[in-house]
Amino acid sequence: MDPRTLLDLPTPALIVDAELLAQNLNTMAAARPGATLRPHVKAHKCTELARAQLAVGHSSFTCATPREMIGMAAAGLGADLLLANEVLDRARLAQMVSEGERHGARMTVAVDSPETVEAADAAGVREVLVDVDIGLPRCGCAPSDAARIAELARARGMHVRGVMGYEGHLMVMDDRDLQRRKVAEAVDLLVAAHESVGGDVVSAGGTGTYDLHDRVTDVQAGSYALMDTYYAKLQLPFVQACWVLGTVISANASRAVADVGLKAMGMDHGNPTVSTLDARDAQVWFLSDEHVSFAQPAGAIKVGERVLLAPAHIDPTMAMHEIAWLVRDHEVIDRWPINLRGWD
Repeated sequence: MDPRTLLDLPTPALIVDAELLAQNLNTMAAARPGATLRPHVKAHKCTELARAQLAVGHSSFTCATPREMIGMAAAGLGADLLLANEVLDRARLAQMVSEGERHGARMTVAVDSPETVEAADAAGVREVLVDVDIGLPRCGCAPSDAARIAELARARGMHVRGVMGYEGHLMVMDDRDLQRRKVAEAVDLLVAAHESVGGDVVSAGGTGTYDLHDRVTDVQAGSYALMDTYYAKLQLPFVQACWVLGTVISANASRAVADVGLKAMGMDHGNPTVSTLDARDAQVWFLSDEHVSFAQPAGAIKVGERVLLAPAHIDPTMAMHEIAWLVRDHEVIDRWPINLRGWD
């Protein structure tokens, strides 16, 4: 029998509030309509959620892996897909290109070195963006090297669509005015690189800076759709729409333990929050492999009760689950496969 309410779900279970998700999608669509947002599917890894983003006007998407690119293309969501990540695995890139052609998808790949240009070319990639380092010490070429990378790609017959950069180190800052200035400095680097590279695309940004960009063509925000407690610190106009549902399996006068542990919850941004279905909050002590231990709240939690854990980092949390249960109040209304997980 299909689960009908939260009490019917086997736990741990990842749940998404349909109305709050729609609120987030509509809020972002109003702020960055159409092609001005390129939603990042790594945040949810779910083609049904991407389809909901398409329904509010976003037809271009950002991906982190060839697997995501292939899954999006196969789902008919391939109008304009960007692999915003350097990939040297020619076999995976070639499979991606083949599947893209089979499904009529447009696929663009980020490059930042002669090696990534060569791998893309060998795999049959025909369109690229030059990834530029604008302050996050991760991927991207030096802004002064962007033109050289672009010319290497053009010499191999590839179309250089423009540039991208990611100011990930600026996503969460307490001082909004300082964040605005720092983002402007990062975009200065990207715009200068674009002047030397050419093309129609200047892509940057994320959920934490979505409203600080007026010089890019599109923003690669992802977490806004479901949110997490890390981004909630910014008091953005997006609300928590995703939790991991757990069952209390042990309790005494001072503590309770639920069946949601490290294997069900991304922890790199800290502990999740815990609350009961009737909105009583509890203090989290720690997570172990299969358990979360927390202090008893006012009005003690009993064995068998359900609790909601809001993750501090939504992206890895989503990747740990196979199904997202769509809910309205306590009613289960749909089941969405998290079908872009993994690499193969």
